[in-house]
Amino acid sequence: MTSAQPHIRKVAVIGSGVMGAGIAAQCANAGLDVLLLDIVPEGATDRNTLAAGAIAKLKKTKPAPLMHPRNAKCITAGNIDDDLEKIADVDWVIEVVIERLDIKRDLYRKIAKHRGKHTIVSSNTSTLPLNTLMKGMPVALQEHFLITHFFNPPRYLRLLEVVTGPKTKADVASRVRHVGDHKLGKTVIDCHDKPGFIANRIGTFWLHCAVVTALEQGIDVETADAVFGRPVGIPKTGVFGLLDLVGLDLMPHVLSSLRDALPAGDPFIKLGPPPQLLDQLIKKGYTGRKGKGGFYRLNDQRKKEALDLKTGEHYLAQRPKIAAVKAAKGEAGGLRALVTHNSPAGHYAWTVLSKTLTYAASLLGEVADDIPSIDAAMRLGYNWKLGPFELIDRLGAAWFAEALAKDGQKVPAIIKAVGYQPFYRSGKGVREVFSAEKNGYVPVALPDGVELLADIKRGRKPLYKNLSAQVWDGRDGVAILEFTSKMNSLDPFILAAMRWCVREIPKRGYKGLVIYNEGSNFSVGANIMMLLVAGKLKLSPLIDWILKDGQRTMQGLKYAPFPVVGAPAGMALGGGCEVLLHCDAITPHAESYVGLVEVGVGIIPGWGGCKELLGRAAAAPKAHQGPMPAVMHAFQTIATAHVATSADETKAAHYFHADTEVVMNRNRVLHAAKNKVLDMAVDYSPPEPFTFRLPGPSGHAALMLGLNDFRAKGLATPHDVVVGTALATTLTGGKTDVTEELSEDDVLRLERREFIKLTKTKATLDRVAHILKTGKPLRN
Repeated sequence: MTSAQPHIRKVAVIGSGVMGAGIAAQCANAGLDVLLLDIVPEGATDRNTLAAGAIAKLKKTKPAPLMHPRNAKCITAGNIDDDLEKIADVDWVIEVVIERLDIKRDLYRKIAKHRGKHTIVSSNTSTLPLNTLMKGMPVALQEHFLITHFFNPPRYLRLLEVVTGPKTKADVASRVRHVGDHKLGKTVIDCHDKPGFIANRIGTFWLHCAVVTALEQGIDVETADAVFGRPVGIPKTGVFGLLDLVGLDLMPHVLSSLRDALPAGDPFIKLGPPPQLLDQLIKKGYTGRKGKGGFYRLNDQRKKEALDLKTGEHYLAQRPKIAAVKAAKGEAGGLRALVTHNSPAGHYAWTVLSKTLTYAASLLGEVADDIPSIDAAMRLGYNWKLGPFELIDRLGAAWFAEALAKDGQKVPAIIKAVGYQPFYRSGKGVREVFSAEKNGYVPVALPDGVELLADIKRGRKPLYKNLSAQVWDGRDGVAILEFTSKMNSLDPFILAAMRWCVREIPKRGYKGLVIYNEGSNFSVGANIMMLLVAGKLKLSPLIDWILKDGQRTMQGLKYAPFPVVGAPAGMALGGGCEVLLHCDAITPHAESYVGLVEVGVGIIPGWGGCKELLGRAAAAPKAHQGPMPAVMHAFQTIATAHVATSADETKAAHYFHADTEVVMNRNRVLHAAKNKVLDMAVDYSPPEPFTFRLPGPSGHAALMLGLNDFRAKGLATPHDVVVGTALATTLTGGKTDVTEELSEDDVLRLERREFIKLTKTKATLDRVAHILKTGKPLRN
């Protein structure tokens, strides 16, 4: 976007239902001013009741649409009758009303009378073509009109499909793409004006095909969801679980709308109408998770039940062991092993997947011009790990073509064209994709300011590598430390990589370090299996060594002679949070979930988390004076295992500094982190160490009063009190008092001492064992 074009700063959202309110919330999360409008219900005393009620609901909804409760203040409630004239002052109007053409066109006529000269207007429609919506519009409105299709929930799904018309001005589309990318955090995909656009066209086909085929082949819902879950790289909800999540009552409308819009010969039409079973379930009140259940439900004992597709009755879920799924997980397994398995489940997998991938491949050129757009739409809109063409690469394009022909299915032209080659390959530092038009490979285009570690790694060797971490030349004089362990859990190998960075980066002329990875989570914390083994064997010296090793490593990171920037996305818990606490600065993705959660396994932070949170709370710009406020903040935050559910929320907890700049688009996090390193590298000097004046026994007594009160009220378990006592001792400084100045090393010694005491208790070891076995905390 050029500087001559006005930025989008104020948005009006018309329609305050679940989707409209969600879009309004995400705009507010982006710092935009939002006017939320809806109709005036008949007989309403509060004419803004629908919009006002939607804003109130946003504050209570889980998962939260708002990244911080205060963001609701950016949204102003109004109504169409009284407040539509206010859109003259907004930059962008987003229409999110019911999918009825007559209602939309009537609204557009009203919008045309009141919009400002440069006001952009878009529709969030998922079914109506742009060409149909624009019929009869004034030319001035057509020039500023487009479709912007968000996915639900708008905060969490990172896809924004954009459809422009022949008269839509280029700068209008450019402004929307810019705000969608930089402010709203979306990957913006340009689509053709075709029914369902990209993601819903393919996704609806896949879901409908999976349900119809399950009924035809006698596959039960649990088997179907086990097959079309993790083995294919689809969320574990699978097919029927996803339909429950979306809402069964929505599916007949979605299916019928798409059927009505598509030509008679389209493969989607050949799948047939919505199954009668769907209508029967809806009539019985089974609308999915928002109702009393659907294909799955919870019985009176809160046990999961699944629907028998033949009888229409629910039965106690069995969680079957499926041989085809097991084959896919084996050493010689993979996707091909799943779809070729000689079993009903394998046949089902092949039928649905082959038809879905063939359909997706046949849509190239119709719904989008390029392969990466189709793949990205399915990854981001439906949370698939791999898009359709990436899945074909997993199977092998030549093998897939041969299997299709053998099965009597038509082989799409693009699959014939790629031949024995893959659709994607690694070029020199870039990912390349096959282009039939070029009869060869072209680089996958990325927007300016987007850098991916996956590209940096292509064709290169790491500067350093061990079993759990790698260090890369990130270009521009910046090194990148990547965690590679399972769920990026911290272990001695990652600590060794950190020490290598502290030692070697200055020698090799790098200006600084970014700690970053492209996994689902930054780090879920320390690998606690070693703790369990050492505790059961009563190897306290080993635990002390692990703690000292971690503390020395974190301190080395903090006082390195170069800037260290953490760039998290997803969860950064326990030790992962402690890594970030020891960085000079953070450039987090907005969806960063950060917390010191060690109390859940019966321990306290042992790698400097207590020390850092205590120091940050005391040094905060608006911190209250005296020794107790910082102690109270750190105690409450750690003792409750508080997890900030957005990067914005981390600031109040002092996990991140108040001036931390949040990055809305995950694909821009690495670039922002590198720039932060380069800015800080000019005249860099390490931070001054914290010094502490802690309250000692008097402060400890005050914390224990509160803790024992929680125990008396049944809000804390017996071992919660034991863990809380150790935490209180650490944070109040042991036997010190406010006249004595403590160093960081003093607090680190207290962390180690109290941590080791806890590992000697059976209750802590029981907590560690329970969470390793079940993934859930034990309240003992």
